[in-house]
Amino acid sequence: MTRQSLGNRLYRGEVSVPIVQNARRWYLVSAILLAIAFGGLIGRGLQLGVEFSGGAELTAPVEQVADSTVGDVRGAVIATGIGEAADPRVTVVGDDSVRVQTGSLTPDETTAVRDAVAEAVDVAPEEITAQVIGPSWGDQITRQALLGLGMFLLAVVVFLSIAYEWKMAAAALVALFHDVVFTVGIYALVGFDVTPATVIGFLTILGYSLYDTVVIFDKVRENTKGITAQNQLTYAEAANLGVNQTLMRSINTSIIALLPIGSILFVGAGLLGAGTLKDLALALFIGVAVGTYSSVFIATPLLVDLKNREPTIAGLTRRVEARRASAKAPQGDATAEPAAVGGAPPRRPSPQRGSPVESGDRRQPQRQTRSQRRGNGGRPAR
Repeated sequence: MTRQSLGNRLYRGEVSVPIVQNARRWYLVSAILLAIAFGGLIGRGLQLGVEFSGGAELTAPVEQVADSTVGDVRGAVIATGIGEAADPRVTVVGDDSVRVQTGSLTPDETTAVRDAVAEAVDVAPEEITAQVIGPSWGDQITRQALLGLGMFLLAVVVFLSIAYEWKMAAAALVALFHDVVFTVGIYALVGFDVTPATVIGFLTILGYSLYDTVVIFDKVRENTKGITAQNQLTYAEAANLGVNQTLMRSINTSIIALLPIGSILFVGAGLLGAGTLKDLALALFIGVAVGTYSSVFIATPLLVDLKNREPTIAGLTRRVEARRASAKAPQGDATAEPAAVGGAPPRRPSPQRGSPVESGDRRQPQRQTRSQRRGNGGRPAR
């Protein structure tokens, strides 16, 4: 069976993947993923870049990065005896530069660290770029990032509540929370620095996840419009049909989005050493993958759970189940007389006055014809 024919059969309802019916299974998978994410956050924590934590960042060009380059640069910075540079973070950026991050430094301390790094990598101090970011600027960036996230979530709630209903907005918010927590947890486990590019990646994946969720919800709304006026399908079955009708579209869109992001992450940052792109690429790659999962396997099943609490939807489910149960029940003899309530034998119809039944099946005298009376001399027969 080709993928195209499978997509057509899923859309027509000829083949169905029981996504909504297996909601507890997907909830368990998400609980495991979130447990891993929280373990990374609690165990290792986030590595905030200097843009958020404040400090000094120096970038030195290197002709050829060797295995000992990081150790040599780190040792040279520690040897300066500066308190804020006692535990520097030294990383290789690509294959021709080294980045050193320390705490906040004064101009004189920055010059001393720059001279030490220049001597370690054998370059002129003027070739090393240095920037010092104060803690207040990092706090401002953090507040702006949180403010942007809060405004985004508020806009999501308002839009979905007006365009659809508040239960869809609640389910979408849970899916977004799922995506953010898992992505941040993976960031903590991997140990990548959280930079402004990372925040941009987070907001991008939230938009992608919301877009995929809205597409599915739109199909669910179309399938469940006026559903309480019939007794053929339950709300869960109609919603599951909507997920199946958009399943191939979600998979294809995610694959198309993950291919270039994976190229940036694995080829650009991994093989070619484009380290400046890895923060953004990692957030996008994880977010797109987990966003597709949450839109299909979390948002819609959660929406169905919320809708099933409504009395009208619960009544619909009972009607559909009762109809199916009666259809499966064995049918009795159609000519048999129905039994009365309580198991009593059926009542016979009361005989009419003068009928043979009322008179005990005794034959009643029949009226003679005129010719018969003439034969009897005009006397009626006894």
